Amino acid sequence: MPASSHPPIRSFVLRQGRVSNAQRRAVDTLLSVYGIAYAPGALAFERVFGRQAPTILEIGFGMGETTATIAQAHPENNYLGIEVHTPGVGGLLKLIDEGKLANLRLIQHDAVEVLEHMIAPASLAGAHIFFPDPWPKKRHHKRRLIQPAFVALLASRLAPGAYLHAATDWQEYAEQILAVFGAEPALANTAPGFAPRPDYRPQTKFESRGLALGHGVWDIVFRKP
Repeated sequence: MPASSHPPIRSFVLRQGRVSNAQRRAVDTLLSVYGIAYAPGALAFERVFGRQAPTILEIGFGMGETTATIAQAHPENNYLGIEVHTPGVGGLLKLIDEGKLANLRLIQHDAVEVLEHMIAPASLAGAHIFFPDPWPKKRHHKRRLIQPAFVALLASRLAPGAYLHAATDWQEYAEQILAVFGAEPALANTAPGFAPRPDYRPQTKFESRGLALGHGVWDIVFRKP
């Protein structure tokens, strides 16, 4: 999908988050080791990871704990995380280094531009979007990441048989995600509606607290036939 085919959208809004000394040190010393610099041109995953294996993309990995946990539990897969916020990038770099996770790499850049210019069509085995910013105020809904143009772009990067998995704790956003995924002709739902949480997605402490208080979490899992 050429960049000019839809209005410019971005996968984030910059916020001034506090970067700890440890996170700053990790970025300064480890980004060149475990990070991939943004540059137009499709990545060769076998070169990035030094092997051929299914590659799964995570968009907006936050502080990286879930990403690192999944990569450690599934050494048979490659994982590529995208995040723009420096505290999270520093946090995940520390986890990669401490866990010696050879199957996890990251890019600090806008996900839309990475998808457009660095991810080849039909190259991904899966994609994760866990707890994207819900932008709860109605006037801000246009800022939400999961919109039809973005999902169409992402679907084009999935290989046949690959999956797209989103999770949110905002019911109204969950319903929007389900509708947007369902309207994308390249995708098919794996469940009658919302899906049970797959075993590979660990339950976060925040999620566990919310569930204990009666708050819901919704998983949406589609597949590319």
